[in-house]
Amino acid sequence: YPYLLFYQEYYRVLRYGISEGAVALSGNVAGLFVQKSTQPKLAADEKLEDKKDSVVSVKVNDDNKIQIRKNFNETAFFYPDLHTDSVGNVSFTFTIPEALTKWKMMTLAHTRDLASSYDERTVITQKEMMVQPNMPRFIRQGDKAEFPVKIVNVTSREITGTVQLELFDAATNKPVDGWMKNIFPVQYFTADANGSMSVVFPVEIPIGFTSVLGYRIKAITNDKQFSDGEENAIPVLTNRLLVTESMPLNLRNTNKKDFRFDKLINSGNSGTLTHQSLTVEYTTNPLWLVVQALPYLSKGDNESADDYFYRIYANSLASYILKNAPSIKNIFDKWRISDTSALLSNLSKNQELKSVLLEETPWVFDAENETQQKKNILLLFDLVQISKQNKDAISSLKELQLPNGAFPWFKGGRDDRYITQSIITGLGKLKYLDALTASPELQKIISSALPYLDKKIKEDYDNLKKTKTKLNKNNLSQLAVQYLYMRSFFDEIIPGETKPAFDYYTQQSKQYWLSQNKMMQAMIAVASTRRASTAIAKTIIRSLKEHAIVNEEMGMFYKEWENYGYYWYQSPVESQAMIIEAFEEVDKNPSTLNDLRTWLIKQKQTQNWKSSKATADATYAILISNGKQNEKLDQQPHISIQLGKERISDMAEKTEAGTGYFKKTIAADKIDPSMGNIQLISDQPANGMPSWGAVYWQYFEDMDKITTASTPLQLTKKIFIEKNTNYGPVLTEVKDGDEMQIGDKVKIRIELRVDRNMEYLHMKDMRSAAIEPVNVISGYKYQDGLSYYETTKDASTNFFFNWLPRGTYVFEYPLFITQAGNYSNGITTIQCLYAPEFSSHSNGTRINIAAKK
Repeated sequence: YPYLLFYQEYYRVLRYGISEGAVALSGNVAGLFVQKSTQPKLAADEKLEDKKDSVVSVKVNDDNKIQIRKNFNETAFFYPDLHTDSVGNVSFTFTIPEALTKWKMMTLAHTRDLASSYDERTVITQKEMMVQPNMPRFIRQGDKAEFPVKIVNVTSREITGTVQLELFDAATNKPVDGWMKNIFPVQYFTADANGSMSVVFPVEIPIGFTSVLGYRIKAITNDKQFSDGEENAIPVLTNRLLVTESMPLNLRNTNKKDFRFDKLINSGNSGTLTHQSLTVEYTTNPLWLVVQALPYLSKGDNESADDYFYRIYANSLASYILKNAPSIKNIFDKWRISDTSALLSNLSKNQELKSVLLEETPWVFDAENETQQKKNILLLFDLVQISKQNKDAISSLKELQLPNGAFPWFKGGRDDRYITQSIITGLGKLKYLDALTASPELQKIISSALPYLDKKIKEDYDNLKKTKTKLNKNNLSQLAVQYLYMRSFFDEIIPGETKPAFDYYTQQSKQYWLSQNKMMQAMIAVASTRRASTAIAKTIIRSLKEHAIVNEEMGMFYKEWENYGYYWYQSPVESQAMIIEAFEEVDKNPSTLNDLRTWLIKQKQTQNWKSSKATADATYAILISNGKQNEKLDQQPHISIQLGKERISDMAEKTEAGTGYFKKTIAADKIDPSMGNIQLISDQPANGMPSWGAVYWQYFEDMDKITTASTPLQLTKKIFIEKNTNYGPVLTEVKDGDEMQIGDKVKIRIELRVDRNMEYLHMKDMRSAAIEPVNVISGYKYQDGLSYYETTKDASTNFFFNWLPRGTYVFEYPLFITQAGNYSNGITTIQCLYAPEFSSHSNGTRINIAAKK
């Protein structure tokens, strides 16, 4: 049997331009019943192609009752009941949705032996007189709109009549014309033959209307011969928005600090603002975030040499932590038994404070992976598990080592100098920490790899001489610097044949260290001080101090971290970790070291370390310091937060074991503007290490009364009208009170500034009901080196950033104005879902739109 599928052809037209004779189609197009359509018999000289286009025309019923069209399905699927006549012509009856538009009909017929025939033709459904309303896809409370309705006359004579707009509550079917100020519900029209004309119904949406607005449009000619009607609904969105204002809190280098939450203090100035909640959260010991990252290293899925090594590295560090701070095991036991919130992903926490549900974002699987990584920490710090995993990883790593002592990246590959050097460097770090497992296999691995690396540096030197390179020039490579740094961990004597090469590159590092990047300089400083060249090491440290940026909140870091590359020696986290090691070896100033570690820990606040090497190096940089840093893992400073007269203390709240994280929510009726005066107090002397938290104030406010708020994220939203001139497109900014017109092409421009690298951000730009976007296809976009996912919804355009580096960004997208009236334009919000205390929003405005002149 043939199966027939009717579907509506989409013609996206510029709905702002209602011109005479134009066919305006939208999501609210009109429709009708088609009761019967049969395929006529073809004449002998007639071809099927001659019958491609058909017009289905329906008159009103004999009783002149207006037929209200309600079924606007976009597809008509049915199993036809086929009837054949004596000559084989097939006829059937079907019901088509009540849309006045053009359809495509596809027919496929086949026989039992699979002989087939396919036919495609166009069907136009129309009436002699049609009403075509151009309604917005949504509207907000407080908007003043004009609903245009076009009357189309396809007859050969002029028609006159009346058109009526009825408004009702779609939930109860009760009329709301008076409430909506529908003061001209009935209007007269005159439409020329084969022409059209438009009427406009002004309405106002009251603030208190919280249902769906139904509309019914009916038109009938004076002679009762023609009529049409349409019934549909428009979602009414609240103009009151739940706003989350946040203020990040941080404490460092002092045990008392004052903050002023101006937006909360001035909240009494608005007569329409209502409080929702006030939430305080704080983490007293963020060092534990580093410990929580360790399971990432121990659960590698690859069978590469460096993956096996990082498993050894994680297990060895876990043993080292338990050895130096045995009471830490009690914290793990608490996590396992009663405090499972510590094992939640940072993306999963505080859903009620976030602007979008995690399940609605592209990062839901990232959150699940991070949660599982944190749960794996309980397995990582199991001594029995550590011993077994270490044994397996060491065995696998040993099997990969080639006869010449080198490692390939994967089994079967050639020897890889960088991989080999990285693995031996990592084992050297464990040896320096006294965390290297007493394993004969590991000692054999080191003993076999060192001669290979010595031989490679000798080959580099021999090649310079063979090619007659000027040896007094700068011939210092990154691999050579890494070799010198790696060799400083081991006391084994440099072989005689390698000694000239070692001495040459040592001298090169002293002479040309300034031409290297910050990570290489730090490696040279460490290698130099261990080889008793303290003068050059101190010179390098002094230079690193002079070029550093010191910030009270972020600590000490470098401008180069903003524009990093993709090579192993250009990563900001690994570079900062290496610099910490250099200052630990040479400078030993606790204040400077705490400043450097602060930047490293603050990166964990707003992003996730996804690289095994970054996690390994950062963990090492936090834990070194002759065991002193590990004592801080076991310390738990107590924090009190004074909000006006309200005092919140971690001692009075349930805190998360280890991190000391706690959260307190104050109900709406308890919130007072004086709570914007905030004071942090610690019971321990300032030690230079950071602790942080945030205050979240949630409230409802009319959208157009919301004022700009900024944190380390800053947003500005502007509207521009685009006009074509002899010199090309020109943008003119729309100021408050400026009037736009139907048909204007506008551009929304969003300027975003971020003062630090962040991950997992959601930016939402709310649109006016009178504006239709041009870009409606979701997908990834790229601009200025930034990748993001953009998706368009009925009332907003959403942007999702996996990674947002520090800097300033501008986003633009085009729209067309489709309706006259006065509308709320909405606001733009952004929030870091990894650290929701970092959020911002633009101010709310209204726009005025006039009918086209």
